[in-house]
Amino acid sequence: MPRTLLARTFLLLATLVLLTTAAWLSLFRYMDAEPRARETAQLAASAVNLIRASLFAAAPQRRFGLFAEFSSREGIRLLPAEPGDEIEAMPDSRFFTLLQKELNQRLGDHTRIAASVDGVPGFWVSFRLDDADDEEYWLVLPRERATRSFARHWLTWGLLAVGLALGVAWLIASRISKPLKAMASSAETVGRGQIPEPLPEDGADELKRLATAFNAMAADLQRNERERSEVLAGISHDLRTPLTRLRLEAELSVADENARQGVVSDIEQMEGVISQFMDYARAESGEPPSPTDLPALLASIAARQNHVGRHVSTDLPALNEVSVRPKAIARAVTNLVDNAAKYAGGEISLRLSSDEREIHIDVGDRGPGVPESEVDRLKRPFTRLETARSNATGTGLGLAIVERVARLHEGRLALLPNPGGGLLARLSLPIRR
Repeated sequence: MPRTLLARTFLLLATLVLLTTAAWLSLFRYMDAEPRARETAQLAASAVNLIRASLFAAAPQRRFGLFAEFSSREGIRLLPAEPGDEIEAMPDSRFFTLLQKELNQRLGDHTRIAASVDGVPGFWVSFRLDDADDEEYWLVLPRERATRSFARHWLTWGLLAVGLALGVAWLIASRISKPLKAMASSAETVGRGQIPEPLPEDGADELKRLATAFNAMAADLQRNERERSEVLAGISHDLRTPLTRLRLEAELSVADENARQGVVSDIEQMEGVISQFMDYARAESGEPPSPTDLPALLASIAARQNHVGRHVSTDLPALNEVSVRPKAIARAVTNLVDNAAKYAGGEISLRLSSDEREIHIDVGDRGPGVPESEVDRLKRPFTRLETARSNATGTGLGLAIVERVARLHEGRLALLPNPGGGLLARLSLPIRR
């Protein structure tokens, strides 16, 4: 079966049209057999009766000329029946069964029909000049008298009718699948965190109600996302001011150096949490895609990380510019590097590769890795490994932010085992130049 709804619906409708056409043709053939057999039998019986009358009325010396005239003008031949004739019966079909029955009623039970006699094809009908006479003759009529060939124009009209029915079937199938295809595309847009264009609310009542419900759902999701972002952004913004005052108070009021550094470290940790809230609440869809030099962007991220004391080794081959959202990509890669430094420590690798369809940004570490059963759970917001809860700080939003950026670019985030040990976080993006 085809995979698309359009192809499946058209195939079912086309099958229905063809089966219906075949059924009508079979019914027509069945209904046409009896009147056509009666008409053919009447024609053959009339020819036999005419020949009988002509032979009885003609003088014996004129009969040979009469036979020749029948053959030249009417295409009718008369031959004597011989006991040794090789007779080929007519096909075993309902039409010829009815024809035999009709001829027996009109000419007598001794009447036979044949498709050929002694290898000569035609419409052969046996008869006797007198019912009391044992001598038989063959009346040879053109084979076309017993068969019917459809005229070319009838065949043309039939093909046109079937073609028109298939065209209407395709129109029906396309009108059913087109709004569903548009709805699937809009659903994919919603899944990437973007705002789809409203679906047209027209057509059949069921499709109209479906489009209306989908538009309402998309609008509700958009409103909920906007309200959530506003709440997170508002809370984060309101917390920054007291944290700044606390930092200033600690710098001026706490005399003990160790205590002051501890307070400042706690404040910096809280600011980092707030920054992650802001990153998660930020609407990435507000940044339009633009041609970006990915190797240069990733090199600048690695340079900043090395500047703050993290050793990030890079493998960034040259690559043509691609259309991405650079700020969102930078935010995602930075979160991956932060996660690697936070949970694994040591050397971090940043590599860029590509194939015909995708670009792969790999951030690897030599930490304990992630169990395969936990991969999907870790991509959800506010989620961390159980073993990381006691010794790692943060909100559990890092991978959720990366996952949102990947979906925004119609890509994906994969957490894979790093060859040699550790975790390899791979951000795959489709190539769009």
